[in-house]
This record gives sequence, C-alpha cells and structure tokens, in this order.
Amino acid sequence: MLKNASLFLASAVLAVLSASFVRAQVVIAPSTPQIGSSNPVTAAPLVPRPSTKPCTVPLFSNLAFDNFTPASFNYTPPSDCKGPWAKVVFTADFTVSAGTQFDRTAAFYLGHANIFYGTTSEPTSTLSPAWHVERDVTDLSAIFKADQVGEANIGNFVGVSGGTDYNGIIYANAALEFYPANFANPAPATPDIVVPVNGTGGDAGTLNTTTDTISQTLDLPENVESVYLDVISQPQSNDEFYYFNVPNNETNNLQSYGGTAFRETEIWIDGKPAGVAPVYPFINTGGIDPNMWFPIPGNQTQDFKPYRVNLTPFAGLLSDGSTHTVAVSVFNADSYFLATANLLVYQDHQSKKVTGGVLENTLSEAPVPKLNVDIKYNSTTNQYTGTISDDASRSFIIRGYINTSHGRVETTIAEKVAFTNKQEFDVYPSPGVPPDIQSAQQLTTVDEFVTTQEGFFTRNSARHFSYPLQVNFAFNTTSDGGIYENVSVDQQYLLTTTDDSFGQWPYSTSTFEETKSQDDQAQTAAGVYTDASKASQTYQYNNSRGSCYSETLTAANNVLTDVKKDCRHE
Repeated sequence: MLKNASLFLASAVLAVLSASFVRAQVVIAPSTPQIGSSNPVTAAPLVPRPSTKPCTVPLFSNLAFDNFTPASFNYTPPSDCKGPWAKVVFTADFTVSAGTQFDRTAAFYLGHANIFYGTTSEPTSTLSPAWHVERDVTDLSAIFKADQVGEANIGNFVGVSGGTDYNGIIYANAALEFYPANFANPAPATPDIVVPVNGTGGDAGTLNTTTDTISQTLDLPENVESVYLDVISQPQSNDEFYYFNVPNNETNNLQSYGGTAFRETEIWIDGKPAGVAPVYPFINTGGIDPNMWFPIPGNQTQDFKPYRVNLTPFAGLLSDGSTHTVAVSVFNADSYFLATANLLVYQDHQSKKVTGGVLENTLSEAPVPKLNVDIKYNSTTNQYTGTISDDASRSFIIRGYINTSHGRVETTIAEKVAFTNKQEFDVYPSPGVPPDIQSAQQLTTVDEFVTTQEGFFTRNSARHFSYPLQVNFAFNTTSDGGIYENVSVDQQYLLTTTDDSFGQWPYSTSTFEETKSQDDQAQTAAGVYTDASKASQTYQYNNSRGSCYSETLTAANNVLTDVKKDCRHE
C-alpha cells in the first residue's frame, strides 16, 4: 500500500529530515557532478549552444516560495538581440533550505504558455539541495517577441502540520538566453503562433475524472499549414502511483486506489478524438521511498519532457474561419492529474487563406482495458495474494489535406499505442501492517508513422517510444521480531526517430534514459536501524550524423560515487 507509507518508513524518514529552520540563498548547482556529494545530479546533457554570443534576460532572481500563491514577473524582449534567434534556452537554478519539506511541482509560464515544468528535490537536516535545469524553448519564440507577464508557480507549505515543522523554503532563479542567428548558425523555422492550453486559472489544470478537460477556444488565421500540441500530464494524489491502482472492487482488499492502472492522455478538437499522448510514469523525489532519490532523481523528475502530438491533418479544418476548441483529458483519471499544453501553429506566409479538411479519422475514444484479476484470500492468515493485469492497445489513422501556396499537401498519421501493466500482491488488508509485498511491471509503447505528400515529393518520418517500468516493494517482519523494507525501481525512457525528407539522406536519432534505484532498511526487535541504498542513471544519445553522448552516474548510500562518460560529440 504505497499510498499509506509504512510506519517504519515514515518514522525513519522523519528522523532523517527533522531539523531547525534555515533560510538559504540560491546557489548555482555544480556544472559537473561532484564525487562524494549528495546534491541532486542527472546524467542528462545540457542544451547544446550555438557559437554566437547570447543576450541573457533574467526572469526573476532569488525568488522565495513559501506559500501557494503564484509569483508574477515581467518580461521584456532583449533589445540587443532582436532576432531572428538561432536558439532560445531557458535556464533555472533551484535550492531548498535544509530541514523538512515535501517535493513540490514547479511550473513557469510566460503569457500563460508553459516554459518549464518539473518537480523539486526534498531536503534533509544536513542537505540543502541545489540543482540546475535548462530547456530548449526555441519553438516558443513567438511569445518572446513582445512584452509578457509571467507566472512562477511552486506551491509550498511552510509551517507546522500534524506535529511536523515543514520549514524547507524553495528558492529559484530563472533566465532566457537568446542566441542571434548568423550564416553558421541559421534560425530554424519556428511556430508563428503559440496558444496556451491550461486550466481556468491560466496554468496547469486539474483533471479528476475521465470527463474533466483543460481546453482553449481557437480563433486562428485562415492560413494554418501545420499544427502540433506539446502536452504534459502529471500524475498526482490517488494517481501518483497509478501503476499500483486496481479495479474499484479490490481497493479495500489491496489497500490501493481504484480506476485500474491504465491511464492515457487524450486530445480533442471540437469534442472529437484528435490524438493520443501516453502518460510517462514520473516518480517524484518523495515517491515510494524518499531515500532512493538523492543524489540521483528519477528520469525527468526535475524537468518533464512534453510529448508532441502532430495535429497537422486538422490544419484545413482549423483554417476555415470558424471558432474551434482544443481540449486535453486523461482517461481513468482518479483524483488527480495536472495537465498543461502549448498549441504550436505554423502559417503559410505566401497565402492569406488555405482550404482543406480531414479525409479520414479512425481514432476512437480510449479503449476500455482488458483486465485479468486473479486475487485469492487466505482466511487463516488474513492475506490477499495474486495478480492483476491490464492490457490496452489500438491502432488508428488520421489523414487530412490543405491547398497551400505551394500546392496540395496531404498528411497521414498511422499510429499504434500499446499498454500493459502487471501487478503481484501479497498483502494484509490494513495500512502499515506487514506483510505488504507488491510489484508492478508496466510498458507503454507508441509507434507513429507520418507521411507527407506534396506533389511528386514524399516525406516519411517515424517515432518509436517505449516506457518500461519495474517497481518492487516489500515490507515485512523478520524471524527475530524485527521489520524490514526493500524497494527497487527500474525506470526507462526510449525514443528513436527517423526522417526521410523528400529524397534527402535519411536522418535518425536514438535516446535512452534509465534510472535504477534500490533501498534496503531494517530495524531489529531491539530497535537497531540500518539503511543501505544504491542507484545509477544512464543517458545515451546518438544520431546518424555522428553525434553521440553517453554518461552514467552511480551512487551509494546517498552520495555520488562514480561518473563515466563514453562519448561527448555534439
């Protein structure tokens, strides 16, 4: 029962975290991993920069987050770097004062468009964690061309609750770096319009059920040529460990939340299915066992990657001069998900009006998962044992066309989405009472093929996503009357892409991220407590043009022990 942290784990963590109030200032996280440090560090690379000299625009400095009121800030475009820009990079540095604090969601917006989304690290009595994040936000260049009001949202409670003094204050700096374009560093094509899609408050919206949505009314120009949606959906509350959720009729027996383990982000245009974004199983630094996540957090924990949905087959529809609506929901949301998205619109600059429409759309609403429940009850021991599996898969085609200034363009998206989740249980039906032995193996895959036909020319591209997750959790008693807890996680993110652009040499990329973490705690009947943890994280990237990056971090007992770099050619 992960939602009810074992009494053993809770008491152990509180003993580690309890400390006096310390007010910290922002410090810049180390640019290179430090052996022997407990400071948060990831194997992911920094954003590659052009060779031109950037203009840096600070967004805010040493901003303190100690309540749930979002902080506003003002942005003015850089006068010395008016554009076009070869690249725009968002950077931020965070720290949390030493003491006691939960992980918190961090989301920054400019003109209500999301420019960063992640979660924070938890401090300890002796560690004030500091870390650095950065993101390529060049595709949001349209919103950087004019003055904007921004919002920094890190809801954080500081005070006493339930007898615990939550005294960790979060601080942050943030800035934008603008790199001018030149002959050696040309400006890429970027969306002409960025439309934020958020909740009613103008930031991430809360999705408590399948029918809840965040939405935005669209009044787009009549020359839309291509459209994409960058979407983030974050599991929270009952859904935080959704891979351990069970059918509603088993929630009491297994001390888990309901709705089954199947979740899927759905995209809608005018109330009709338009795309799918798989849910990535993000794990916060307070998730499952907080002792597992420093110095190495889970994949993307501190910097979520948006999932890009190609909506170009709907460009003709969205160019018809009528008002339309784009919406985002999460199938099986069970209190709750947070969701935010940016609609990216490219225009045909040589035409004031394009015509077109949707030729085919076989995407239906989310499939009901196929369940296989094999749970047995032992009345002698009062234990529930067995397995539950969820399976859901579907294939669909969406095809549309537009008549542009350079002829008719037809876009076909063929996609297959598959989800499997298998759980094993050996549990006592009361929270915090051993045995509590659970495991979950989850795999989400997406195979997407996009064909663009323009006259005699054809462009083929493909993306293949895979999200494997393995979680093992055991809380039980020992033969001498003590208790122990063993937890392990193997979390992966795999993406391969190929692009054959109108007869040019094909271009391909491969990205692999994996975090393995394990924690073993024990307490004898005499009260002697021991703890041992270990973790590793690998990030690998290569492409067909010879670029590669590979770094592996390892840690033991919450300090970094090794860094290995196999290649670094970007």
